[in-house]
Amino acid sequence: MKAVLGATSIAMLALAACQSQPAATVAVPAGKSAALRNMEQVATAAHRCWFASRDAAFRDYSFANELNSFSGRPRFLLVPRGNYGGRPLLVVQAEGAAGRVTAFGPMMDGEHGVRIKGDIERWAAGGTNCAASA
Repeated sequence: MKAVLGATSIAMLALAACQSQPAATVAVPAGKSAALRNMEQVATAAHRCWFASRDAAFRDYSFANELNSFSGRPRFLLVPRGNYGGRPLLVVQAEGAAGRVTAFGPMMDGEHGVRIKGDIERWAAGGTNCAASA
């Protein structure tokens, strides 16, 4: 009799463990956020104009793309060339419902800071040129 009760108890525990819990709902965005759309535009232009063009001002840096950030702040970084784990020298990110693009880091105060600021503002506004129009 004890064996039957023990087997019944084990069977009941096994059935209880199989009971499904309601699935957690996860909100999946219908499309890209404004922040991601803006950063894709800025990152594409930055890579094309600063790196693919072999601009001498950026030869000592590497482009580290982090557009797939789960923080809600897609971004890209400029780091010392070949040192993707190194301290970022420039961070360009977008956030918020409007996807406002901001840039910060030591390069903003350096020799090319004014140019970087102008390029990023132009690209965030929809421009695609590598150089500001004269």
